[in-house]
Amino acid sequence: MRIGLVGAGRIGAFHAATLNGLAAVDQVVVADADASRAEVVAKDLGLQFAPGVDQVLAGGIDAFVIAAATSAHAELIGKAVAAGIPTFCEKPVALDLAETQRVVALVEKSDVPVHIGFQRRFDLGYQAARDQVASGALGFIHHIRANTNDAFPPPAEYIATSGGFFRDCTVHDFDILRFVTGREVVSVFATGANRGEPFFGEYGDVDAAAALLTLDDSTFAAVSGTRYNAAGHDVRMEVLGSLGSIAVGLDEHTALKSAEAGVTFPGGEPHTTFMDRFRPAYVAELTAFTEVVAGTRAVPCTVRDALQAFRIADACELSRREQRVVLLEEIGA
Repeated sequence: MRIGLVGAGRIGAFHAATLNGLAAVDQVVVADADASRAEVVAKDLGLQFAPGVDQVLAGGIDAFVIAAATSAHAELIGKAVAAGIPTFCEKPVALDLAETQRVVALVEKSDVPVHIGFQRRFDLGYQAARDQVASGALGFIHHIRANTNDAFPPPAEYIATSGGFFRDCTVHDFDILRFVTGREVVSVFATGANRGEPFFGEYGDVDAAAALLTLDDSTFAAVSGTRYNAAGHDVRMEVLGSLGSIAVGLDEHTALKSAEAGVTFPGGEPHTTFMDRFRPAYVAELTAFTEVVAGTRAVPCTVRDALQAFRIADACELSRREQRVVLLEEIGA
């Protein structure tokens, strides 16, 4: 299998190395808007270099991976669909809701599989939680708590085009909430604050946020996150049911210390980045994509799944700005 990849930044280089290690992949062709950066990544990993995305798409590839800047996602998906090439694209589909809806319509009119990269769906802990919920082992679910705490903030130039905290960071929590519960969000109330670098506020963003979501079966989900969690990269979910409870991400690497005397758990080294925390999930995700390309697996995270998560993020951003409860039906169905 010959796979073209566009985007040679941090996540693009990471995906290129992962793809290169998969048994189903024979060759990876790397391109980037900055051709010199793609050339360096290709050389470092022993991959093929292409001077631009058009050369990649016209080069006889079997599949296409998009790890470029978010602003380029919609256009690149459109080019891949026009070329009839199965595509994997990092989240989000586009920068705004209208463009996301346009891409969804385009993809769903075609027969080209497009897989959106929400890697938590491939984490064994979240999969186990989903199985527990689906089996009824936890009884009815009354509360869910989910958090995404980054160990350190991204650079200012990233925030400028990120789409904001809810669309960039907690959108992963929104997607995995739908995945684990099989339910939809019907309303949100969200807030946020800036406690660190002033550039967040300069771009209309926040560096810490929280949201209370109500699901369509009256389950409550509390989602929170921060860009400043020096204790470590901390991503967890607690699912609380009438018959039992389960926690995802609670292990020796959890970035917490107990205040109770004599308790040494967790005692391991905390993760520092999302790539450390989800490395096995990323491998499983791209392995699944090769199965989609081979025609042996349905797309595990569709453009419509991405749209639903984006709608929740948009609702939270509107709620934060207007300080009111927002119904999901207000956000472009």
